[in-house]
Amino acid sequence: MAALAVAPIVFHPAKDLLRASRLSLLPVDDPCVAKDLKRIRKGIELSPVLLLRGNLLGVPLQILDGYHRVCASSHLSDDTPVSAQIVSLDDGAAL
Repeated sequence: MAALAVAPIVFHPAKDLLRASRLSLLPVDDPCVAKDLKRIRKGIELSPVLLLRGNLLGVPLQILDGYHRVCASSHLSDDTPVSAQIVSLDDGAAL
């Protein structure tokens, strides 16, 4: 958790985060997705999602917090940039 607190904010397209995490897109009528879409339409900035980097051995990216925000962003456009903070277990450092 300490590494996430100091990790820089980066931006990745929503579609890339969903693909790397191997998670499916939640529907627009999911209550949390709908709430985040409403916030976006009001111009309220969403918090960065918190991510744990996957690896080439088959461990997918883990969305620790913000799955609904990624899905809401994806409903706007697959290419919508999502703000994120990423850490890796390999070295515990923010990447």
